[in-house]
Amino acid sequence: QVQLVESGGGLVQAGGSLRLSCAASGLTFTHYRMAWFRQAPGKEREFVATISLSVDYADSVKGRFTISRDSAKNTVYLQMSSLKPEDTALYYCAARRFGAYSSARDPQDYQYWGQGTQVTVSS
Repeated sequence: QVQLVESGGGLVQAGGSLRLSCAASGLTFTHYRMAWFRQAPGKEREFVATISLSVDYADSVKGRFTISRDSAKNTVYLQMSSLKPEDTALYYCAARRFGAYSSARDPQDYQYWGQGTQVTVSS
């Protein structure tokens, strides 16, 4: 079965950096768009970044976060820099089969999800 396993979360001071990883198995990695979403307590899950042939970022992270993928390792990464307390959330990796969709930012279009990794940024 398909598994997405995130790692790399933790506690960091404001201004610091973290790199999240998401290892995928059970799917043909190159046939999927990959994305990162996050959810803070009491808030809805929100789009962070996505990658297929191109990349897209939420305005709140543009210029600070970088998404990348390594098809040889079936892994997608999220390099996070200049972290802010408002970046504190549970970060989820998601996978979506290539196809016709209205938006790459809608979590409802993603078929597979990881369990999440916690990122906490202290002020």
